[in-house]
Amino acid sequence: MEFLKDLWQFMKQRKKFWLIPIIVVLLLLGVLLVLGGSSAIAPFIYTLF
Repeated sequence: MEFLKDLWQFMKQRKKFWLIPIIVVLLLLGVLLVLGGSSAIAPFIYTLF
């Protein structure tokens, strides 16, 4: 949790709000890969990549 707090403080202090969409997309891709690795929808997710 402290990492997220530090990241937010960095973005707020240095006005780097353009990093937010990049971080959100990376998090969504990570969640998609984790969920797709061990579920029944894995073949459908792997066709996207």
